[in-house]
Amino acid sequence: MTLSSPRDFLTSLFSAAVRAADPLTGITAHLPEKPDGRTVVIGAGKGAAQMARALESVWDGPLEGVVVTRYGYGCETDNIEIIEAAHPVPDAAGLAASRRLIDTVAGLSEDDLVIALICGGGSALLPSPPEGLTLQDEILLNELLLASGAPISAMNVVRKHLSTIKGGRLAAATKARVVSLIVSDIPGDNPAHVASGPTVPDGSTRHDALQIIQQYSLKLPQAAIDHLNSPKADAPQPGNPVFARHEHHIIASAGVSLEAAAEFARSQGITPAILSDSVEGESRDVALVHAAIAREVAGRDRPFTKPAVILSGGETTVTLRAKGGKGGRNGEFALALALAIDGYGAIHALAADTDGIDGSENNAGAFADGGTVKRLRAAGRDPRHVLDANDSYSGFKAIGDLFETGPTGTNVNDFRAILIV
Repeated sequence: MTLSSPRDFLTSLFSAAVRAADPLTGITAHLPEKPDGRTVVIGAGKGAAQMARALESVWDGPLEGVVVTRYGYGCETDNIEIIEAAHPVPDAAGLAASRRLIDTVAGLSEDDLVIALICGGGSALLPSPPEGLTLQDEILLNELLLASGAPISAMNVVRKHLSTIKGGRLAAATKARVVSLIVSDIPGDNPAHVASGPTVPDGSTRHDALQIIQQYSLKLPQAAIDHLNSPKADAPQPGNPVFARHEHHIIASAGVSLEAAAEFARSQGITPAILSDSVEGESRDVALVHAAIAREVAGRDRPFTKPAVILSGGETTVTLRAKGGKGGRNGEFALALALAIDGYGAIHALAADTDGIDGSENNAGAFADGGTVKRLRAAGRDPRHVLDANDSYSGFKAIGDLFETGPTGTNVNDFRAILIV
């Protein structure tokens, strides 16, 4: 079987996955009871503005509050203020936004309700360095973590112990009841890891953070190391009474999105195979495993029979090997995959971030197929050199294979689909 347009099919799979992660559905299903006092909304993440708008559309009563999102990701809301700040590297606007969120909840009473709208990207959007550290220190921390190759869960353990807002501290700053509605971009959907858990504590410690720093050879400022060696870095633990009335709900996740994509594939006569919704590891290494499975299907009709589409989610990582390259983990995956399926005309793939941004550029990801390597060489680009330079964005841009969606309003992390016909 051949499809008239494999890329249209792959794009439709992505659209189905994003629709399934629409925050409106999950918010509607988890609306808390109205309080005797005020209802105040706080939030952070690349989809936080859209979550705020969705909440306003279904909440029957007065709302107020403030959420922070990435530059260009805001939207119109009625009563909830939207602040925009930098991602993936923090800036002064994010620092001011963190203070606004803390101030917003600090004066509330036990009769009030805080609805926290949390999704991926919140870690960078909420810089709040402890005493003795500066915004520049937190910027350096983020840059080092992003270049380290550490999984997101490890990154966030370090972040939450070098912060005055993460690790449950934002929720601990109020007497009000806090209900957190969370769109998970974390493999395994641990709510305390999404956006480094500003409203959901976990059991990690500053000693865990120090071990991660040592494991990944992170050269942090001495002030950061000194802080982590002090009890001041201890985050509140889950059993702390301050969290007794709080609750949290995962309202969208990669697993639900992959199931939606699989259902669409079946409707088109294509057999779907979901490998996992929590894949982690180096992007180029993960690509090699996916490519090996795709080649096996293409050549031997095993472990799945053609036509088939391999689906996976999660969050891979990129260890930077060069400076000056452009691109994110999905572009890196797509380029490594292209090298591994070179010449296989029956294999077509899309790797993209469900929030619409892969890394720091304006693309969600990229398409790849058995002819990608040939097209790159025809455009004067050595694909192996492009990969080694961590410059997938420039490579795919040169051949017109970037996948651009704009902000999607949600974020359940990576989406990978490999079609074999």
